[in-house]
Amino acid sequence: MLRRVFFVLLLWLVTVYYSYKMMRVDPETCTPEEYDHWGLKWGEAAVNLAGIDIEADLGNVDPNGHYVFIVNHQSNLDIPVLFELLKGNRIRFVAKKSLFDIPIYGKALAHAGHICIDRENRRSAMKSLGEAVEKAKSGFSPVIFPEGTRNTSLDELMEFKVGGMIIALKSGLPVVPIVITNTGRVMGKGQFVIDNRPVVRVKALPAIDPSEYSLKEREKFKDDLYAMMNEAYKELLAKG
Repeated sequence: MLRRVFFVLLLWLVTVYYSYKMMRVDPETCTPEEYDHWGLKWGEAAVNLAGIDIEADLGNVDPNGHYVFIVNHQSNLDIPVLFELLKGNRIRFVAKKSLFDIPIYGKALAHAGHICIDRENRRSAMKSLGEAVEKAKSGFSPVIFPEGTRNTSLDELMEFKVGGMIIALKSGLPVVPIVITNTGRVMGKGQFVIDNRPVVRVKALPAIDPSEYSLKEREKFKDDLYAMMNEAYKELLAKG
């Protein structure tokens, strides 16, 4: 019970600690393992603090493979869950600018190589999409939340935005759709007390070859991806 009530406070303290640790890493001189270490440790700590059970089916995803991950989003817990499950994939999140404005944490995000998207500034947003593509080509696996924000209606996915499709198509990497259920029940948007009784379920769908779509077909790619993921999400949701 104490964990459920004080989880947000404990997570904040852990986040500040690991943010400071991250900012002391020199990406120019460290190894890839050293560069990724503190983000992975934060994800592990957050999952352990939450006390959640995770049931994951990652299918044929290579645990050390290089992909673009497209994931639905309903809770801040999605991020540590994905860090925990995709430890070897060198993931970096495509995130909204407001997160990078948070003291300490925002600087650590930028220092770790996560990708800032300013949706209020079209020119800046397009530049950020280009930076995300370059990061993908340099060895990182971008994680994109195509709904753009946390979904508070858990019956189905929200409409997808097209920006993530551009990153996926331009990167040339296999695109892995992932659906997550129940993180919104554990700790939804605006909640400060968690309910860690629901099992968090995660399922990776078969990888998509981005060459199946041209950049001009990004809207079709978006619609096809939404239909596929929404169907899989509802099937996973039916498991409880």
